[in-house]
Amino acid sequence: MQRITYQIALIGMALLMTVADGAKAYSQATYALPPKDIIEIIDVKPDPAMFWSSNTQWAVLADRDSMPDVADLARRMLSLAGFRIDPTANGRFQSDFYRGLTLRDRSGQISIPIPLPADAKVGSVAWSHRSTGFVFTLIKDHGTELWYMAVSPPNQPQDTNQSQDTSQPQRLTDRLSTVLQGLDWMPDGERVFCCEVPESRGPEPTAPVVPFGPSIQESTGTKAPARTYQDLLTNAYDEALFEHFATTQLVILGPKSPKLRISQGLIDMAAISPDGQHFLLTRLSKPFSYLLPSDFFPRTIDVIDLQGTSLFRVADVPLSENIPIEGVRTGPRSIQWWPGAPARLVWTEALDGGDPKNKVEHREQLWFLDAPFRTPANGLLKLQGRFSGLTFFTNPSMFLTTESDRDRRWTTAMLHDMDAPNSPPKVFFDRSVRDRYADPGRVMVKPDTNGFPVAKQTGDSIFLAGVGASPKGNRPFLDRRSLETFETERLWRCSSEFSENVTAIVDVDGDKLQFITRRESVSSSPNYFLKDLNSKNETQLTHFVDPTPQLRGIQKRIVKYQRADGVPLSATLYLPANYEPGTRLPLIVWAYPLEFNDASTAGQIFANPNEFTRIGGISHLSLLTQGYAIMDDATMPVIGDPETMNDTFIDQIVGAAAAAIDHAVELGVADRNRVGIGGHSYGAFMTANLLAHSQLFQAGVARSGAYNRTLTPFGFQSERRALWEAKDVYSNISPFMHADKIKTPILFIHGENDNNSGTFPIQSQRMFQAVKGNGGVTRLVMLPYESHGYRGRQSILHTQAEMVQWFNRYVRDAQPPTP
Repeated sequence: MQRITYQIALIGMALLMTVADGAKAYSQATYALPPKDIIEIIDVKPDPAMFWSSNTQWAVLADRDSMPDVADLARRMLSLAGFRIDPTANGRFQSDFYRGLTLRDRSGQISIPIPLPADAKVGSVAWSHRSTGFVFTLIKDHGTELWYMAVSPPNQPQDTNQSQDTSQPQRLTDRLSTVLQGLDWMPDGERVFCCEVPESRGPEPTAPVVPFGPSIQESTGTKAPARTYQDLLTNAYDEALFEHFATTQLVILGPKSPKLRISQGLIDMAAISPDGQHFLLTRLSKPFSYLLPSDFFPRTIDVIDLQGTSLFRVADVPLSENIPIEGVRTGPRSIQWWPGAPARLVWTEALDGGDPKNKVEHREQLWFLDAPFRTPANGLLKLQGRFSGLTFFTNPSMFLTTESDRDRRWTTAMLHDMDAPNSPPKVFFDRSVRDRYADPGRVMVKPDTNGFPVAKQTGDSIFLAGVGASPKGNRPFLDRRSLETFETERLWRCSSEFSENVTAIVDVDGDKLQFITRRESVSSSPNYFLKDLNSKNETQLTHFVDPTPQLRGIQKRIVKYQRADGVPLSATLYLPANYEPGTRLPLIVWAYPLEFNDASTAGQIFANPNEFTRIGGISHLSLLTQGYAIMDDATMPVIGDPETMNDTFIDQIVGAAAAAIDHAVELGVADRNRVGIGGHSYGAFMTANLLAHSQLFQAGVARSGAYNRTLTPFGFQSERRALWEAKDVYSNISPFMHADKIKTPILFIHGENDNNSGTFPIQSQRMFQAVKGNGGVTRLVMLPYESHGYRGRQSILHTQAEMVQWFNRYVRDAQPPTP
């Protein structure tokens, strides 16, 4: 029915455009194809995904398709409570699947294909933290199956003549449900807990022929600002469907143990305690909301035992519809188990009413409580900023808190020791969230014996791995930092010839250190390497070959320039493989605006010129094959007070766009009279604004954007004010309000099923009508079954064809302006 509706809409649009005076009629009955050289690149099969075991002795290689067929996207899907549900699979709707699994040891000497059906759709792979096996899901016509595969110790290679329970995968259940709760491992590393479709579940509710009655919503005068969400419940039938598919049975499964049933209901989240005797269980309850997704639904949060008996009510959370913009709900939240303790809960509570605008000395209070949960909770500490995370260590008395300052866009991490309550915490890092150069990297973690993540440690030191942003581009690194002195030692840094990132630390034994990296360069495809820090030796673990050698001649480099107001800017400049120096080419600028508090961080480089050039999906880099120069990720910073920076959004992006074009012209690679602009999502919003407020470009491509900000009235992106607090800003920043000024050709592309917050498909439809109605040159492409990003092969190739045709017509082949 949806496809028929789409075809009728196309026919209707064609008729309207035919009768319109002076308008051209476009009718597209089938998907278009881009040039052959683009098809060959887009269709290349990607390298297998690699899932390393915790001890990195084994890996599962998962084959995958380059793109699913649109038919996969056209399967029945239910949009309910902010989710997209596959009713056949009893899980989240997926369009990408793994097609084959191979178990191999780290050296690659042992390789064992996992027997799967010929048309297998593998949804996920998850290793046990003890590296003794892994589980994977198979999506079938009758539902989702969960399978277990045992793995021999590294010194005992898999024996294909072993018994059934160790050499072949074993099915644990064919009733898996992943609508809300995923699956995880029990502390023993041999069993998993997950949710099943209840055996007592009846047939799916039938849609009423006649509505039960009107859908009614009511407000009693309490402020309830909400961002713009999609895929929400709309009526009583939706509620019945959501309850039907979200009601599940929590179970524990294992290859050598009987199924243990724990609890049944609208289970939103379950987490096992380190001692394996308690579950932290969140259940949704009514009333549901028609304005908010399930994250805001009422819920109860309890600790239960393995018999399903409630031991402690952590929180009884009402419908969270009155949360301030960029605020949090009151009461316990971010509730989790404390690694290293048998059954200790830790959580945080807002001290500012959850409202970031309230001025208080401390915004958060952390609490903890141990089993048997019969005494009042213990106050742990207070935070000045908003709580954003915890990191734990092998010593369970030590922990790292991370907090954020919304007004300053700042992040701070503090190291605490419960065994030294009178000692002040140590500052682990304290920086602007936008300061890439000061980023100390992420703490490398490992699962402890119960499967909980703790910092990987040797003595009193931990390891940090980061992208290593610098004025010359990203140079990833591995550091060792002492928890006593905080002295940091740089153990390794990526060569200036590669783009290489640390993926795992293998051995930590005194000064012995081995780690795995993923390395690529301009001329070599990504592969994994084992490095020995002491011997300085390295071993290549994989040998994936270059799938697109025709792209190796493409030239790229990071270019730096300045906006007229002195703000430093940058971009990655790409030139075609056959580029001859001195030739001025048609230029495409592709960008996405970001907000900053100051110019110093706005100008920082965040790219690596040594990355292997890939072109896939809807990437605009395909235009390199058609003779264009491209300034990719051209920085479009919007700088100022977080409360008012959008007041000058237009001036700042126009200034940044002008600076990018000027620099490309100065370099001698671009023809100023043949420049196009493009962007996706917020980049599409930027594109429409640039065409409305400047004459810098000959054409634009805007994909999956939002153009009328009155349709996102309670804030968007980083805008904190509601529409009624900044009416002029919302109006001025909306290209829809300035559609009469857009005389530069603009192509709109949007997925018909876009579920991204704020980017309703109607945004592109109404923007197209506005430009068309005011005499602009425009085209609208609505892609059936596609969401915010496009996945179907037909949709991707059609998008590529549309971009090539549009830019060729209005940029590459543009006539020079009349003097």
